[in-house]
Amino acid sequence: MSSYPTKPTFAGESEERIKRFLATASHDLQSPLRHIAMYAELLLDDLEETLDGEQLQSLRMIMEKAQTAQRLTKALMSLAGGTPQVTPEEVDLQALAENIWGELTDETAVGEATLESNGLPSIRTDPALFGLVLRHLLTNALMYRSEAAPHVAIAAERAGTDWFIRISDNGAGIDPAYRERIFEPFWKLPKLGTVQGAGLGLATAREFLTALGGDISLEHSDESGSRFIIRLPIA
Repeated sequence: MSSYPTKPTFAGESEERIKRFLATASHDLQSPLRHIAMYAELLLDDLEETLDGEQLQSLRMIMEKAQTAQRLTKALMSLAGGTPQVTPEEVDLQALAENIWGELTDETAVGEATLESNGLPSIRTDPALFGLVLRHLLTNALMYRSEAAPHVAIAAERAGTDWFIRISDNGAGIDPAYRERIFEPFWKLPKLGTVQGAGLGLATAREFLTALGGDISLEHSDESGSRFIIRLPIA
């Protein structure tokens, strides 16, 4: 295994901006998420006997997703405060990748997109934080696509005391001029015809992985696609 690149620290001003953004956004989301979870739980208690199986499953899904989002926003607030609260547990990486992929392809209506991820291991990490990292990477793979139908492959291997997880896509690739900037907070890769976000996806992904004891880098990119590599400690 080749040596892994160290993570560059953010400049002071950019770091403070990203922390303020995370703290404000997470704080503002806490109240509506709490009410969504509460009302879903009340509806389950009141209507459980009258709903069919599919309706019950949908209502339980609403409650579970709201509770997951609550845990995530609390983790983001703690991260912004400089004392990240990480709750590691055994995570089925295969199931996590498939769930996130299913949600994203539904949201983006990219029906022809395919995911190759058979046989991924279980890893011990914080499912909310790592799930958001994976979501950022898969979202980018769908957004910055080439003319071909999007295809993403996820593979994991154990080396020493670390997991190395590679996420490869067949997208348009990243121009060499931008490869040193993609992890900068509030910087966005130019792409015509797309709705631009805040430019925090890869920057926050790197910060989350740092809190988890890991890191991320762009391992390869050309006209055939890009490959990111995530390092996570096994223990």
